[in-house]
Amino acid sequence: MLKLLFPAFAAVLMLAACSGSDSANSSTTSGNGAGANGAGGSGSKVIRPGSQEDLAANVGDRVFFDSDKATIAGSSAPARTNTTTLDKQAAWLKQYPQTMITIAGNADERGTSEYNLALGQRRAQAAQSYLVAKGVAQSRMNVISYGKERPTALGSSADAWAQNRSAITSVR
Repeated sequence: MLKLLFPAFAAVLMLAACSGSDSANSSTTSGNGAGANGAGGSGSKVIRPGSQEDLAANVGDRVFFDSDKATIAGSSAPARTNTTTLDKQAAWLKQYPQTMITIAGNADERGTSEYNLALGQRRAQAAQSYLVAKGVAQSRMNVISYGKERPTALGSSADAWAQNRSAITSVR
């Protein structure tokens, strides 16, 4: 049985290696090294200005929080990064004044569903309040909480939990 599976597995690996990215074709890059398609790929996908892809690739679509916190500013690394990302989002939203967004608050898997829904709501509202303070009309934003129900990263590790403690901005 293994003799039959090994050649098939090797063929899949060779095909995957052949379809690697060509960074020479990337024409637009963001601060995180992602190419025009947002993933450092071939650059064949053109990003439409003002789109979700534009927001994610060129501005940043998420902010992160410390455990059991919904604080945007502060001395921790996530809080310092949040203000930078939200400042960029505010400028981007001012550049595209017709764009409406939803901010989804999320929590890691620890704690009850009720607690995490409330925490996610506070996180989304904190991001919204920051954007309003930067001049973005509140009427352009919708907030929702998914609590721990829609994890970005699966697993029960500190890294997965950190990725899941977020507020994600999406164009609607």
